[in-house]
Amino acid sequence: MTELSKIRNFSIVAHIDHGKSTLADRLIQSTGTVQDRDMKEQLLDAMDIERERGITIKANTVRIDYEADDGERYVLNLIDTPGHVDFAYEVSRSMRAVEGSLLVVDSTQGVEAQTLANVYQAIDADHEIVPVLNKIDLPASDCDRVAEQIEDVIGIDATDAIHVSAKTGIGIKETLEAIVQRLPAPTGDRDAPLKAMLVDSWYDAYLGVIVLVRIMDGVLKKSDQIKMMQTGARYGVDRIGVFRPAMQVVDELGPGEIGFITASIKQVRDTKVGDTITHDKKGAEIPLPGFKPSVPVVFCGLFPVDSSEFEDLRNAIEKLALNDASFSYEMETSAALGFGFRCGFLGLLHLEVIRDRIEREYNIELITTAPSVVYHVFMKDGEMRELHNPADMPDLTYVDHIEEPRIKATILVPDEFLGDVLKLCQDRRGIQEDLSYAGSRAMVVYDLPLNEVVFDFYDRLKSVTKGYASFDYHMTGYREDTLVKMAILVNDEPVDALSTMVHRDRAEMRGRAMCEKLKDLIPRHMFKIPIQAAIGGKVIARETLSALRKDVTAKCYGGDATRKRKLLEKQKAGKKKMRQFGRVEIPQEAFISALKMDD
Repeated sequence: MTELSKIRNFSIVAHIDHGKSTLADRLIQSTGTVQDRDMKEQLLDAMDIERERGITIKANTVRIDYEADDGERYVLNLIDTPGHVDFAYEVSRSMRAVEGSLLVVDSTQGVEAQTLANVYQAIDADHEIVPVLNKIDLPASDCDRVAEQIEDVIGIDATDAIHVSAKTGIGIKETLEAIVQRLPAPTGDRDAPLKAMLVDSWYDAYLGVIVLVRIMDGVLKKSDQIKMMQTGARYGVDRIGVFRPAMQVVDELGPGEIGFITASIKQVRDTKVGDTITHDKKGAEIPLPGFKPSVPVVFCGLFPVDSSEFEDLRNAIEKLALNDASFSYEMETSAALGFGFRCGFLGLLHLEVIRDRIEREYNIELITTAPSVVYHVFMKDGEMRELHNPADMPDLTYVDHIEEPRIKATILVPDEFLGDVLKLCQDRRGIQEDLSYAGSRAMVVYDLPLNEVVFDFYDRLKSVTKGYASFDYHMTGYREDTLVKMAILVNDEPVDALSTMVHRDRAEMRGRAMCEKLKDLIPRHMFKIPIQAAIGGKVIARETLSALRKDVTAKCYGGDATRKRKLLEKQKAGKKKMRQFGRVEIPQEAFISALKMDD
């Protein structure tokens, strides 16, 4: 059992690539928590895909023992959080479990949009924040400018920010001292009824569901009978432990401690993140304030390339959903693609990560349909329907109006690229709300339709600013607009995987671009193929893919012209018949590329 005054719980927040996971590695290594021979880069990133992309997806936790300069021994509980906007949900949960944050800022790049978003979450959770300037070993590092920027943009005093190089290990000792001296100790009452916050849960093949908890009050011991206050479910605790990062079993967890329990829970769905765990008898009366559940904002269809792999895909998706509370799915069928699933994600990176994991971990080749957002369709009889898939759009004669989701986007960009960024946002039907300066960088706030952002807004933004802009957004609500469903017809057959919702003013331009792109992507067949974009019954754009021609007159030499004509007529009739019965094969790459809209 550890005294409350000797515990420090903290998380590390930063923009992508500012060095959170590397700093966590150094803190673990320098305190001897993990022996040097077991040490590896990004120690807390367990998934292959996290290591490969160099990003953190799941928040991970570790318990570190540290002997301070004053001779006292402290227990530090560290939660390493993701920096990417799609995983902001993971960050908000981790924030509630700890009392302080290390704000890591890259001393060469300065404050970025995600730094702002994550630090505001920490401020909302009443955290004590210690600024850390990382990468001081690089020649481009400019600590004074970045410290000034932290004060201007975020409003945190950065005069005694710690200068660190997580790669070489400079400043790690000072960081540990600052955690002990400047971050507050947790509060809690050992004798009060048990209140433990459920921070995260995941599935383990041997132990069942592992639940990460933060004890607020009371003590949790092995073989206690516990109750989940939201679901009312009751369990007996099998084992209690802490992560160093490997699991280590302990006898009990007291107030302020972070650890895990297993209790023969079969499904991750039974453990609601943000729930309060208490004793079955003499439990707490009032639960802790929970989190808002994560709401998927981007939907897309996942279909197996080989339709016989549908059952394997179902198993893969069910297993991934076990460990990812923010991923939702339901079955759907499509005329062109067969059976598959309509899945909901927190954003495009989340979608990519899930898709990569299915392809890599379960060896299933996938077709992904166009990502779309959730629209609210108001019918004339007053009913409101949620539209997840543009192919399910009801008949327009019964529709009163359609509302689309809007976001508030914050973009930080160097001055010289500001014009390009404003034009990009204007092109995407954005409404400018604010424009201010932080040093030589502009901070632009725009109200944008999510539909325009979910595709390749991020890629376009990076390319017009040469990679210097950073971008963060959050949902603000729904607003009415004139939206229509644009269908793509290939050889007069609608391809439901390519139907999208577009703004009426943009439909023609979008349709033309889509048809031109498909013309280049679909391989030529023996018959000519019309590619059309249509709204309702009206065709708004068309391209024709010409037929491959075999030279049937090659073996005619000399002689009468009617012989040649006869062969050509025969070929023409054959092509006509072929076009009636021929099937057009659209390759997988064509789906993906057709949906990426360039200018």
